[in-house]
Amino acid sequence: MNWIERIADVAIHRRRLVMVVTLLTTLLVAALATLPSVWPKSFPALHGVAVDTDPENMLSADEAARVFHGRMKQQFALSDMVVVGVVDESDPVGVFTPKTLAHVHDLAAYAQTLRWTRADGTSEGVVGVDLIAPSTVDDISQAGLGTVRFEWLMPEPPQTAEAALAVRDRARRLPFLNGTLVSEDGKALALYVPLTDKHLSYRVGQLLRERIATYGGTARYHLTGLPIAEDTFGVEMFVQMAISAPLAMLVIFLLMLWFFRRMALVTGPMLVAMVSVIVTMGLLIAAGHPVHIMSSMIPIFIMPIAVLDSVHMLSEFFDRYQATRDRAQTMRTVLRELFLPMLYTSLTSAAGFGSLALTPIPPVQVFGLYVAIGIGVAWVLTITFIPAYVMFLPERVFANFGAAHDTESHSWLARFLRGLGPFTVKRSKAIVAASVVLLGLAAYGIARIEINDNPVKWFAKGHEIRVADEVLNRHFAGTYMAHLALLAPDEVYDAARFQKQLVARLQAAAADLAKDEPALAAGCNALVAQVPVVAAAASSAAAALEALDRIATEQAAQATGDAADAWQEARKVLSAERQSGEVCKEPTVLRWMVALQEHLRLSGRVGKSSSLADLVQTVHRELFLGEAREYRIPDRREAVAQCLLTYQSSHRPDDLWHFVTPDFRQTNLWLQLTSGDNRDMAAVHAAVDRFVAENPPPVPLAVEWFGLTHINVVWQEKMVVGMLESLAGAFVMVFVLMVVLFRSFWWGLLAMLPLSITIAIVYGAVGLLGKSYDMPVAVLSSLALGLAVDFAIHLLARARTVHQRTGSWQASLPQMFDEPARAITRNVIVVAVGFLPLLFAPLVPYQTVGVLLAAILGVSGVVTMLLLPAVIHLGERFLFRTRGTGTAPAGTENP
Repeated sequence: MNWIERIADVAIHRRRLVMVVTLLTTLLVAALATLPSVWPKSFPALHGVAVDTDPENMLSADEAARVFHGRMKQQFALSDMVVVGVVDESDPVGVFTPKTLAHVHDLAAYAQTLRWTRADGTSEGVVGVDLIAPSTVDDISQAGLGTVRFEWLMPEPPQTAEAALAVRDRARRLPFLNGTLVSEDGKALALYVPLTDKHLSYRVGQLLRERIATYGGTARYHLTGLPIAEDTFGVEMFVQMAISAPLAMLVIFLLMLWFFRRMALVTGPMLVAMVSVIVTMGLLIAAGHPVHIMSSMIPIFIMPIAVLDSVHMLSEFFDRYQATRDRAQTMRTVLRELFLPMLYTSLTSAAGFGSLALTPIPPVQVFGLYVAIGIGVAWVLTITFIPAYVMFLPERVFANFGAAHDTESHSWLARFLRGLGPFTVKRSKAIVAASVVLLGLAAYGIARIEINDNPVKWFAKGHEIRVADEVLNRHFAGTYMAHLALLAPDEVYDAARFQKQLVARLQAAAADLAKDEPALAAGCNALVAQVPVVAAAASSAAAALEALDRIATEQAAQATGDAADAWQEARKVLSAERQSGEVCKEPTVLRWMVALQEHLRLSGRVGKSSSLADLVQTVHRELFLGEAREYRIPDRREAVAQCLLTYQSSHRPDDLWHFVTPDFRQTNLWLQLTSGDNRDMAAVHAAVDRFVAENPPPVPLAVEWFGLTHINVVWQEKMVVGMLESLAGAFVMVFVLMVVLFRSFWWGLLAMLPLSITIAIVYGAVGLLGKSYDMPVAVLSSLALGLAVDFAIHLLARARTVHQRTGSWQASLPQMFDEPARAITRNVIVVAVGFLPLLFAPLVPYQTVGVLLAAILGVSGVVTMLLLPAVIHLGERFLFRTRGTGTAPAGTENP
């Protein structure tokens, strides 16, 4: 008795034990998944399950782009925002009516109250001080030559139509509000609600919607932004897990019931799929992994693979049962016939998904690993639970069960397949030629594939998030935020060099002062003596200057008359020296920033950009009576400093630090894009690179990106490269498995034909149809590796066995296109059609999986049933030329 028969005997004769072990294992893993002690504390929990839809977590915690993004957010005190757009296209003046602005004023005040206390005593929610709304931003206007007035843009709701329109007109005069707070067409305005944590966006969004529901009028309110899109997707992802997967299983169940005509029997494969999903997801949660958009799809990927082997077994059992009407004997024959093919199909599927562990994206690694685990669980259940379940059913279930050849041979499926066999022989050359043409067309389609993703487009058209995105980006400069950091390099402190330079400047200043007022040079000369001691003890130039300034300040306070003035002159030299490192106050640097912003505007990808230069130009204009020609960068550093100092007298002085660091050596350009597509963000990257290459900054500046829109580009680039590498590695691994299975290089190569052609045709169609290569499309390549080779393994294994008995391929055709072909065709129909309900999901990734899953199964099934028999016919003498290739695959026995 060989080891396959031992497994069969355990499943058949110890069926109660098999079922009890299966039940207890399932319950144990489910219980482990519900223990709160194993949840990771860093993730928010929803209904007892940790959820993660943060795109930052697509990158590892130590990824350079992610670390820099976090550091810059902290350095510039930036928060992720929920964008609330208010639009009224029915009113001639848009939203600028007393009634609508009263609602906007109320909504802003309400948003500032949305804060909660955490268990540790800290608060979370809306960052009220940074809320951008008409009632919380300044109107900057001139108040006479050299004077600027700062007053709230809308301190109270306007009472008249004229006052409402005045709010619009004043906002449109300010470059950093026009197109951001107020639309350029005057029909809409937006509120930007900053959050302490992006994961609060769904909660805050729901509360804002409840408040908005109390307002009347014709204005429409839209909530959008990447944080709320990602958080909303996380919530709806659970809904789809609860609806789409069971619905797909129901369709599969009905199709199997139609084929096999016994409800009790077809329940077995459904149980295998369900237990495989429960065990896999339970292990994932118990191990502390969050449910990410990737891992939420694990059930969708495991179910077809779990069902495939079960359907193969049931098909074989259905077709053979009438010959013996002995369940045990028939099941032994089925296991002996299918054990090795099912093992290798499971290994190839697991290899395809396991290869994802090599990608540099943590959620994809977890997804690949656990799908591979789920495939292993499904295989074990198929070879143990299915036989045990069949034997456990009462005898009456099998009354009149099975394929009676007098009826089965007249079914539509049998008639179709009976005619298909001779067709593959007669038209073998045409089939091969057509395959070559299709490959050429597929290659053209693959060349047209565009790599792109956008979390907002994960929602179906018509979804409120998608509608909000389209409406607001039509009216405003853009709701997708990206940031460009311009960083002066850190200066390496050289005490000797610092001492030499400062002493030279102090001596030069003393010489100039001595020409007119010799007494005023005393302070600089006295300070020269202090420089060596202070420079040697200081850790940086800034620290040395601060220490010297303290000395000068103390001496000035103690002195009187010319002596006090002399120390003040010394302080001026120190101040000038300190400001020499404040590169962001340099007029040449600010003008370079203005030119960069104009270059980005003309690129057509950036709706608007805001920077420190915009603040300086606006304040400078108002200092000169609001003259349009004075909207410019001043010529002197001192004038720039005066503009910035004036701005800090506004109601929101800390807004300055969102654009520049207090040492004025690092600044931040805030870019607004009307599209969150990665290809558009990548185009902006390229536009900046071109500008910097052609127009180097006037001082050394590092140009670095950060922001969620940029992070999405980084992880997708890593995903594409990682997926291609893992696909290539898995492809080689599958080929090696095929060579080992068939003990022949050429038969292994033949088994790879359906897989290769399926991947080419499916991805060629993606390119020809204009579908972007996004995350679900990339991951499905791994599913193609497993599923597309499944049918080839079963057909080729049978072909070798049957050919050994008949001696020719022509004589083998009737048998090949009988039971084996019916099993393959049933599988294609059951799984391909079964997952089409995913098309009706409101989440696009689920729709994509449904379409491509059906396409992969359909194409691989057609290629297997048409091309492989045609190639075998054309190469029969070569393929069967040696005795070794005429045997069954290693480990199997011929019935």
